[in-house]
Amino acid sequence: MLRAPSDTLLLGAVAYDPKVVTIWEGFRLWFAERGLDFDFVLYSNYERQVAAHLNGEVHVAWNSPLAWIEARRAALARGIACETVAMRDTDQDLTSLVIVRADSPYRTVADLAGARVGVGAGDSPQATLLPLHWLAAQGVTVEARRFDVLVGKHGDHVGGERDAARALMRGEVDACCLIDGNHAAFTKEGTFPLGAVRVLGQTGAYDHCNMTVLGDGHPEMGRFVELLMSMSWDDPAVRPLLEMEGLREWRPGRVEGYVALEAAVERFGTIDAFLADVG
Repeated sequence: MLRAPSDTLLLGAVAYDPKVVTIWEGFRLWFAERGLDFDFVLYSNYERQVAAHLNGEVHVAWNSPLAWIEARRAALARGIACETVAMRDTDQDLTSLVIVRADSPYRTVADLAGARVGVGAGDSPQATLLPLHWLAAQGVTVEARRFDVLVGKHGDHVGGERDAARALMRGEVDACCLIDGNHAAFTKEGTFPLGAVRVLGQTGAYDHCNMTVLGDGHPEMGRFVELLMSMSWDDPAVRPLLEMEGLREWRPGRVEGYVALEAAVERFGTIDAFLADVG
């Protein structure tokens, strides 16, 4: 039985941005008002968080999709159950895009064969692993230029995607890869001037982060999930926290949306070294 060394239900999260402290401190107080003894532990990277979870230091982990695969495979190797109990509405049915400049000579994805393609950090599912796997599945081999911003945070920090987008606008790469939401965000902020780029390709839909539980979790895990699902956008006490965390509602966890990433991990061997380290 996995059990963190505390009666308090402990959650692990990665501190990819200072707002993470504000979010989970706010949730902690909200849970406490409803009788749940809850606290959180922040990690600098997902590999450390997954290892801590495997060692029983936390009861539930707020994992990236790549961290979910790391945790699931490592748990399977140890004979430990692994499940996802919750995810955000905004974690479901996402896509990644392959973007070119509006004046680019590239008209089809096949035209990108041998082209320079800017991607995010090497461990970013949305800006590197999934789009490169998708291109490879189309029979297109490219020269990937990685923008390794904050490796270990699995692309939660958008700096790598933004750097790839800026490189595209400077003509240093022929295309770039990014999650669909950042296409709109980069246009709004001016990284992509209006009308300056066009979408050349789009991956299939996939899912993003989830709440991962190993083994028996914690006696209050059901209550934790119940409270998550009860959070209302109309509640003025919790709405600012939901906004910062990028969701309108929590939904039950599901695993179907990780099939493509599982295949990408197999193709690129992304987590082989980590799995060897954690045994």
